[in-house]
Amino acid sequence: MALLGAALLWLAHPANAAAQPGAAGELRFDFTGQPAPGAVRVSWNSQANAPLYDAAAGYGFVERTAAVPARPVHTAEIRSDAGGARISEPRFDGDAGSDHHNNYGMAFRVKAAPGAYAIRVRTTSDAADTIVSVSGMQASRLNPGVFWDAAGLLPNRTTAAWEGKQWSFRYANGRGYIDIEIEPRKTNVPVGVAEISITPIAAQARPANALPTIYTLGDSTVKSYTFDEAPMSGWGQVFGRLFDQQRVRVVNYSMGGRSFRNAYAEGRLNDLLLHAHAGDYLLIQFGHNDESTDETRRWGRGATEDMYESMLRDVYLPAIRARGLVPLLVTPMSRVNGAPKPGEPFQNSFQKRRFPELMKAIGAAQGVPVLDLNSRSVAYYNEAGAAAISAMIMSIEAGETPGKTNDGSYANGHPANKIDGTHFKESLSKQYARLVADELARLAREGDRTAAGITAYFHPAVKAAIDRRDWSGVYPEIARDIAGGENAYYRNQIEKLLQLGALRTDADGNFRPAAIMSTREFVNALCTLMRTPCGALADYGDGPLRREVMGAILHDAYREKFRAKPAYMTDYNGKTAVTGTPGYDPNLDSGAQGAMYYPLLRWEQLADPAYADKLRAAYELGLIRAESGIARGRMVNGRALEPSTPVSRAKAAKALYFMWVLAQPPKAENDTLAPH
Repeated sequence: MALLGAALLWLAHPANAAAQPGAAGELRFDFTGQPAPGAVRVSWNSQANAPLYDAAAGYGFVERTAAVPARPVHTAEIRSDAGGARISEPRFDGDAGSDHHNNYGMAFRVKAAPGAYAIRVRTTSDAADTIVSVSGMQASRLNPGVFWDAAGLLPNRTTAAWEGKQWSFRYANGRGYIDIEIEPRKTNVPVGVAEISITPIAAQARPANALPTIYTLGDSTVKSYTFDEAPMSGWGQVFGRLFDQQRVRVVNYSMGGRSFRNAYAEGRLNDLLLHAHAGDYLLIQFGHNDESTDETRRWGRGATEDMYESMLRDVYLPAIRARGLVPLLVTPMSRVNGAPKPGEPFQNSFQKRRFPELMKAIGAAQGVPVLDLNSRSVAYYNEAGAAAISAMIMSIEAGETPGKTNDGSYANGHPANKIDGTHFKESLSKQYARLVADELARLAREGDRTAAGITAYFHPAVKAAIDRRDWSGVYPEIARDIAGGENAYYRNQIEKLLQLGALRTDADGNFRPAAIMSTREFVNALCTLMRTPCGALADYGDGPLRREVMGAILHDAYREKFRAKPAYMTDYNGKTAVTGTPGYDPNLDSGAQGAMYYPLLRWEQLADPAYADKLRAAYELGLIRAESGIARGRMVNGRALEPSTPVSRAKAAKALYFMWVLAQPPKAENDTLAPH
């Protein structure tokens, strides 16, 4: 019945009256002129020219592909013989290693209603000489071994395969046609096609034992991050905590550097649609990378407003609906000005290309619910204030995290020497998740059935938080006195340590960040976070914690935990990830090169180095750093270690968070709710 339904869908498309499917809905095209029962014979005209696309016939060669932007290919140069249709290109446009190369070749278009199809292409040329792709997809990204997430938990299960001269792929189509593109890999080497078959694939019904799924698809602001990227976080990473996970799954397909264009071209959307079940939900947020000014590049991320609209209206929404999924759109949150002037209000950053407004207009025209995270984000920034927001975005100072970006370690401060107002820490990703949930609840109250369907899966504590407008039951780790002002400076670290149970608030729900940390509380928190026995630290007694003592404790805890230096100190020290290497994220490319983990100043360069050996060892391991003279948004070290200075609870939280990350598996997701 599923195949019959797919065949009927195919036939329902008015352009398929001429080229009709055979058994099981398969539609075949033969280019050889040899007997091929059941196949449509693609014949050259009397002038020996390749047949151009004809809407009435429903097939033919085209001179520009469906890619965005459209890619020119050739038709006049196509030749036909008993082996099939062939083309040879004497020259290419651009370097094959660039994002704008075009090897030309041919493109054969077939009318096909939105839906999924199994595509087989039998070529006249060897796989080593031939590039085959579908409707502007990037053939080099469709190979096995790709994971959609940073932790390697979400593999691409929809890959292209070669078997001899036959290429096959399963494709989720949103347009009213499919382009089969064939390019040569080398100049003056003929490539071509002998046969194409296209077979509809029915939407997947959900098995009786499978939970419904809410998918999120977006860029780095939605992505799930790993510990080696700490403290960076995306709202899609923490969104699942808001739901009753006994009743619904939440799966995040997001990744940094993605836009509507390249999330489609690399097969990310395609794989999601081929494996989701009918009735599942899909929340989509793109816009930040779509602002890139590389919209004319073949594999660029950027888009004009027309391109943005076309990708959403003509590619994404029809394919999503044809597969039976329920789409929702999320407008991208505003970027934050990392260096606002005193008293300057936060404003929407989308001023040149107004993608959020465009997304809302498309949603209204297409009947798709739109969650306005963009407007809600600006309102939240101004409500929370500059001090809190600046602390929660990627404002990094020396000693805050052993994590890394493309360009090496964050341990001495941000390698780009900037406050990154696009990316953010978990303390802010939770707030975005809350705002998305609030938007769903708002739409549900207004009668939107899709939003109501999702809110029904909220955890009871979330439902109560929305009703009471009080989220303290969902996020009890947000102490009363760290939400704003100067006390918010280490809000992210404090929230995480409270969430993990390593530190506590007082009876009034306050953390008291300016108070002095006690030695015993620090030792107990460190043992909890690093999962080590406290026996080795039992001799430190109690009393106010001083920096010299903290350094010695950190040294002993490190020796107790590690038998070899962790990857944060070795593998990621001074290493630069470049385009094409594992772990490279184009949206995190600062332009710096090889930022170091270890302190920038040698022990001997400090103004006050003459103290205990353990303090020196801790300093040289990068476990404790000079606090005077450092600044967020700058890769700079201080010169005074100040060993006798008492340690505030806020500064202790900073050191504890650093050690917690250091003890974690680098490639595990960093939103854990319990010490590893």
